[in-house]
Amino acid sequence: MYSDERQRLKRLKDNLKRRMQILGLIRSFFNEQGFLEVETPVFIPSVAPERYIKPIECQNGYLSTSPELYMKRMLAAGYTTIYQISRCFRAEEKGRHHNPEFSMLEWYRVGTDYLQMITDTENLFYYIAMKLFGKPVVSYLGHNIDLTPPWERKTVHDAFRDIAGWNPIIMDDEKRFDEDIVLKIIPSFPSSRPIVLMDYPAKMASLARLNKTNPQVAERAEFFISGLEMANAYSELTDHLEQANRFAEEKWLIESEQNRRVVSPDKFLEAVKHLPVCAGNALGIDRLVMFFCNTDQIQDVMPFTADTA
Repeated sequence: MYSDERQRLKRLKDNLKRRMQILGLIRSFFNEQGFLEVETPVFIPSVAPERYIKPIECQNGYLSTSPELYMKRMLAAGYTTIYQISRCFRAEEKGRHHNPEFSMLEWYRVGTDYLQMITDTENLFYYIAMKLFGKPVVSYLGHNIDLTPPWERKTVHDAFRDIAGWNPIIMDDEKRFDEDIVLKIIPSFPSSRPIVLMDYPAKMASLARLNKTNPQVAERAEFFISGLEMANAYSELTDHLEQANRFAEEKWLIESEQNRRVVSPDKFLEAVKHLPVCAGNALGIDRLVMFFCNTDQIQDVMPFTADTA
C-alpha cells in the first residue's frame, strides 16, 4: 500500500516544483504593483449565504469557503489594493477538478470595476507564462493556447442566443441555464484561446453590483481555458441594504430547500456601509497550476486530496 503512495508522490515532484514557482510568481506580480498581501481567518463564525456553496461546519463555526467577506471588511477600513493566497473548504466538492480543501487567490482594488479584474487576470496569466516559458503560448491538453491580452470576451446574452437559442437575462430558468452552460456553452468555446464570459443574469451574482445601464445583468465575469473555469470576477456590491436583502433571500432559500442552518454575517453587513467602489476576483490556484502543468487532474498538482489523505 505505502509503495503505491510513494510512487505516486514521486511522480508529482516536478509538478509540485512548478507549483512552488507559480506561487512565487503570483506574489511577485502583485507585489510589483504595490498590493499588500494579507491573511484572514480560516475558522470563522459565518459564511456568505450562497445556495450553491455548502460550507463545512466545525465546532461552533465554519471552515472558510472564501476570504471575501474579511477582505472586504479591510477595504471598508481603508485598505485599497490587497491580495491573499488562502486555504478554502467546501463540502461536496470532489472530482477531477475539485477537492473539498483547495487553494484560492483573491485580490481587490478600490475605485475600479470588473473590467479591471479582467485586465488583471489576463496580465497575470501572461506574466506567469513569460516567466516560466519565455513566451505567451502554453501547451495544454494538445492545444497551443495564446495568452496574449486581450482575451476574447462574450456576454452571457450573446453566448446563449448564439449557441443555446434563448436569453437567460430575461428568462428565469436556472436549471436550464446550468445544463446549457455545461453541455452547450462551454464546449463551444475555442480551444486555442482563453475566453471571458461576462454580464451574468442579475440573480446569479449575490455579491456583485448590477450594471447601471442594464440592471438585468450583474457585472460578473468568469474565465475559461479549454473548458476549465479559472476565475470569477465582480464589480462589488456596495449598497448595504441591497446586500442584506440578497442575503436574506438566499438564507430563506437555503433553509427552506436544503434544511441547512445559516448564520448571518452581521459584521460584514455592517462593514458594507463603509465599503468604497471596488472590484475583486477569485482564482483557483490548483486549476491555475493544472493549466501550467498540462494536466486536467487536480490530483496531479496536490500531494494529498480527499481520496488520498
